[in-house]
Amino acid sequence: MILSGSAKLAGVMGWPIGHSRSPRLHGHWLDRYGIDGAYVPLATAPENLDTALRALPALGFRGVNLTLPHKEAAVDICDAVTEQARRIGAVNTIVVGDDGRLQGSNTDAYGFVENLTQGSGWQPVDGPVVLLGAGGAARGVAVALVDAGVAELRILNRTQARAESLAADIGPAASVALWEDRTDALAGAALLVNSTTLGMVGQPPLDLDLTHLSAGAVVNDIVYAPLETPLLAAAKARGNLVVDGLGMLLYQAQPGFEAWFGMRPEVDAALRDFVLADLG
Repeated sequence: MILSGSAKLAGVMGWPIGHSRSPRLHGHWLDRYGIDGAYVPLATAPENLDTALRALPALGFRGVNLTLPHKEAAVDICDAVTEQARRIGAVNTIVVGDDGRLQGSNTDAYGFVENLTQGSGWQPVDGPVVLLGAGGAARGVAVALVDAGVAELRILNRTQARAESLAADIGPAASVALWEDRTDALAGAALLVNSTTLGMVGQPPLDLDLTHLSAGAVVNDIVYAPLETPLLAAAKARGNLVVDGLGMLLYQAQPGFEAWFGMRPEVDAALRDFVLADLG
């Protein structure tokens, strides 16, 4: 598509940026809907993040996504940040307001919950949730779950102190179980979420016995490399409904695209296949 002088501009900032699938994802939507716009990768070193973000209004950008290592730093750079993003401690989507102010939010939380509900029919009232991990990704997942209405969230992490710190920040819905008790912690859970790197390409496997997990529980791994992790394969083999992490990437992009380009895009099989084709 040939862009006009009034094309709507957005992009993604990261360092490095070559790994990001966001340009392919948003480019698919721009082509599908025939929008006069562009979404571009913006390689931005950490020491230049403040300057780069402040330049967005002057360059005519409507906003950007942020990926590693910028999500946490952006919280203090934005002129306004949603309450949920502050609690997560990370911003992944910035919208440039009509007044040039940078408005930050975290759509990863939305993407996580939407992926679960659309992919499995899971609902927050279904029962307790077991969350593996206590890092930055886990914090986003925990806030998203509690905000969605989960009443009991069991957090387990290899480093106990990190799990306790996260639980304290999340509030009374969160509790901590010992990593060595992770098999027993699955009893009665309606949802199991792995937010650790265990099971990812190039990482050690997740050692977890699913014996005590209900057959009706949903199992989610938030990564998508590989698309089917050993955890998801094991859960599927015993009859559990599983949800991979690709949908989280797709759904988190919806709110930003709508804000920048003026329409709500659809997440469907065609988009999923298009993005998957680039994963190798």
